[in-house]
Parts: sequence; structure tokens; C-alpha cells
Amino acid sequence: MDDDLIETGDAPRSRYTKLPGKGFFYPDSLDDERAERRAREAIEGSEAVVIADGDADGLACAAMIREAYDAALDVAPFEDAIAARLADDDESGDAAEESDEEREDDPLADAHVESPVGLLSAGPYSIDTALERVDAYADDGIDLFVCDLCPDDYEWIAEPLAALAESTDSIRWFDHHQWDDETAAAVREAGVDLVVGDSDEECTADVTLRSLDHAFDERWTELAEVTRDHDLWIKEDPRSEDLADYSYWAGAEEYAAVIGAYGVDLPETVRSFVDARRVEKEARIDIAVDRAVTHEVGDWRVAVTYGRCSQNEVAERLREAGADAAVIVKPAGSASIRGSDDFRHAHEVAGRVNGGGHPQAAGCKPDIYDDMLDYAHHWSTEGQACKRVILAAFEAVAEEVDAEEIDAEEIDAAETATGE
Repeated sequence: MDDDLIETGDAPRSRYTKLPGKGFFYPDSLDDERAERRAREAIEGSEAVVIADGDADGLACAAMIREAYDAALDVAPFEDAIAARLADDDESGDAAEESDEEREDDPLADAHVESPVGLLSAGPYSIDTALERVDAYADDGIDLFVCDLCPDDYEWIAEPLAALAESTDSIRWFDHHQWDDETAAAVREAGVDLVVGDSDEECTADVTLRSLDHAFDERWTELAEVTRDHDLWIKEDPRSEDLADYSYWAGAEEYAAVIGAYGVDLPETVRSFVDARRVEKEARIDIAVDRAVTHEVGDWRVAVTYGRCSQNEVAERLREAGADAAVIVKPAGSASIRGSDDFRHAHEVAGRVNGGGHPQAAGCKPDIYDDMLDYAHHWSTEGQACKRVILAAFEAVAEEVDAEEIDAEEIDAAETATGE
């Protein structure tokens, strides 16, 4: 494929935001080989391994664990690389999209092997793969941590988790998502120290900070508080937006090293980098908001849009415009579902279309893509099929909620009639 077809180049945003980033067009087989190699390099010889979600919350946990093990990386090379990246962007007049870890000329390409606490980024659908890689490459007797991740199905992780329970010294799992009681019980029965915080009160950084037996100084408490401000969508501390944006644009090793060294007080070089990337980010948000269409589903106003954009900010704008819930369908085929005080069923909707999450924040990827023609249709119609199945899930949840309310009213009426 001609590189120009998947590079942003001079194409208008109205066109390239309808397509996935160029990493989507990189064959999974090659991507898996690279991920396998990097995982092996990070795991082999480590005294501990952290499997964490690659967002600000998960990576804050990784930084805390490295701090507890005195295993943080030197931040100076990362700052030098950021400064060089800014200079390159200034020269080209454009801000590259890929993280530092994805650049072929990355001067920190081997950073993932340098800490005795290995770090693997994972998502809800790749926990099993991450566990399998730790089982394959870790020495016996390591400490294993899993942070900010919740398995949708225990069967996916049962086999590697059982093997690791035999070979590791300890497995500790910190999270704040909505866990099914049966799954949580099975994980604990496997020998895991599972700590799940209240998803309305804590982020996983809070859970990790209070669970680790280490005398953290005040900057780590502040880091957890500011991370929570964004992760729970409180939005009272403007610094939380900086952390969220930086974690998205930086590689995992870079983010963990920088916040490990500076906490929430990001250095000037990092702030300049974040500011430069926000110009493009804000333009994409505007386009996604303009594309939104609002649907009436039961008592809810559901705004649905499409595009490569920052979903949380788009959802906030749509809520400000009167939506109870927002759906952001992405060119790669997945979707983000965001709720509000009047809509706390995002995880129920996502659960009907191959996903899950929190009551007010969830994600999914409907199982509707069989080949590249399906994706071509997805891009050319701005996610029409994906939008349709997600709206159907909203309708099903609305019917359930209505039925539950009717049942509750009938019970109340019966109790009133009998004087109970």
C-alpha cells in the first residue's frame, strides 16, 4: 500500500478523521510479533511485572509500583527526546500522531528493558494475552501486578492465571471497574489479592496507593487525586486534562518515567508538547460534534457521532448541548459510550454489543466486521451499521429500565394496599 494513502498529509480533516490511524493498516501478524518481542524483553529478568491499562490511571499505578521497588527510570533521556520531537514538529509544521514508542527512530527504543519492574500495557480484551506472556517469559518467584483492568469473562484468563499462581511469589490486582461477583470470587480463589475500589469514589491509582506497603510522599497522593479528577470525570482540576492528554500521546514508558519524577507538576517541555498536540485535538473535537445526530430513546436523548477524536471531550460537549448519553463511533470499529447523571446504564448498553465498563463510561466493539469490505462500508457511511446496533442496545436497555420501574411501582402499590 502506498504510504501516502494512510498518511494525514495535506488531506482535509473532514476526510482523514473518517479513517483510522495508520497503525490500523499495519498487519496484526507483524504487530503481534513486535508486541511479543517487546513483552519478552520487558519481562525476562524482571523481579516484578505490571500489566496495566495504558491510560493515565493505569500508568500512574505502574509508576507507583516502580517507586515502591526503587525501579523508576531516569527521566532525563525522555525529556531530551520530547524536546527533539517538538523541534521535529516545528520543522515540519505538523504534529505527528504516533507515540514515541511507535517511531522508527525512537532514541528510547530499549527503555522497556531497563527497569527491573517490567511494564506491559493491556486492554480489557488483551488481559489473557498479557498473562500468557508473563507466564511464558517471567522467572519463577516474581511479583505480578494487574492494574486498572477488569476481565469480561473469567474463562479467558483462567488458564494463565492458574499457572502464574503456581510460579509467582504473589499476584496483586488493583482496579475500580464494575466486577461481576462470580468473576471476582474466581480470581480470588485462584490465589490473587484482588482489591476493587468503589468506581464512583476511587480511580485505580487511589486503590494502588492505599494498597501498597510503601511510605509514599505527598506528591503521589496528589497524583492519585488529580488522576481521579479525570478518570471519574469530576473535571474540577485543570491539571487532570494535562495528564490524560499526555498519557494518550506519550508512550507508556515515557509517561511512567515523567510522572514518576514530577508527579502532576509536568515540566515545561512536556507542557509545550501537550499544547502543540491540542491544536489538532480541538479541531477534531469540533468536527465530531458537528457530525452528531440526536436520537430519542425512551426518556433519553442519545447523541451519536463518528470520527477519530478525543471521545471524552466530544461526549462532554454533547452533554452540554442537552444529551443524556453520547456515543462516539470510531473508524477502527469500536465505540465509546458516555453517560450523565440522568443516564447511568452505559455498561449495560456496552454489554449487549461485546463490551463493558462503568455506569457512565463504557466501550464496545460490535461483532459486525467480517472483512475489509465491512470496514470500507463503515468508513464511507460514518459507522452506520455500528450506530444501528448500538442504538438497538439502548432501546433494549430502555425497555428493561421501564419494566423494572413498572414492577417497582406495582410492588409499592401492593405494599400500600396491604398496609405493609
